[in-house]
Amino acid sequence: MRIESYSQIQSLYQTQRVSNTQKVKGTAATTDKVSISSIGKDMKTAKDALAAAPDVRPEVVDSMKTKLASGTYNVSAESFADKLLQKFQELG
Repeated sequence: MRIESYSQIQSLYQTQRVSNTQKVKGTAATTDKVSISSIGKDMKTAKDALAAAPDVRPEVVDSMKTKLASGTYNVSAESFADKLLQKFQELG
């Protein structure tokens, strides 16, 4: 289609551009507000506390390393089996 034809077709259908802009009289200045719920604040507090906590507790790790190195660390087979079964039941 040629561009010149567009104006000829538009005049045949007598279409006009519709303007969607309107002037608004006496509008007051609006402001946006943000409010955070108490649950959101609690979540922020918990997130900050978690970020501040160390990933590894050196006193526990050092104690375990010492026991493993000296051969004094013993794991109860019954306790291990109970925990293994408990995890299996949670997944199933």
